[in-house]
Amino acid sequence: MKNAPAGPTDTSEPLSAALGRIPSGLFVLTARKGESETGMLTSWVQQCSFDPPQITVAINKERKVLEWLTEGTAFVLNVVPEGGKAIVAHFGRGFELDEPAFEGLEVRRDGETPPVLLASHAYLVCRVVERVEVGDHVLVIGRVTAGGVLHDGKPTVHVRKNGLKY
Repeated sequence: MKNAPAGPTDTSEPLSAALGRIPSGLFVLTARKGESETGMLTSWVQQCSFDPPQITVAINKERKVLEWLTEGTAFVLNVVPEGGKAIVAHFGRGFELDEPAFEGLEVRRDGETPPVLLASHAYLVCRVVERVEVGDHVLVIGRVTAGGVLHDGKPTVHVRKNGLKY
C-alpha cells in the first residue's frame, strides 16, 4: 500500500527516532533467591493500577533474572535519582546471577526482601502477580506492598535516540 504506516520491524530513522522519544525513568530492579541476590538496570516501568497499586516492568526474555521472578516472588524497584550516574554505571554492565551485584554500595536488607539501594531517590517493594509475554520481552506485573522516598530531588528521566534497541 502506498503511504501505509511503517510496520513494527521497520528500522527507518523516523520510526526509531519517534519510538525513542517516549520518555521513561531509570530503575534498578533487585531480586533474590535464597541467599543469592542480584540487580539490573531497567527503564520500561509504569504504574498500571491504583487499587491495588501495581506496576509493570518489561524485561528482555534473555535476562536470567526472569527465572527468579515467578508468581509471588518479591522484588524491589529502586528509582535512580537525577544525576545518579554512579548507579547507572554500576548496574549498566549487567550481572550474572551468581555474581555479587552490590559490592561497594550501601544497601538495606529487611528479612527476605531484596536489597534497597540507599542512594536511590525512592523504592517500591513488589510481589509478582502475573507475567505476560510481549514480543521479545516479558511484562512482569508487580503488586506494590511497600515503598518510600529516600532523598529529595527528582528521578532520572530517560529518552533514547533509537526506540528499536537499548
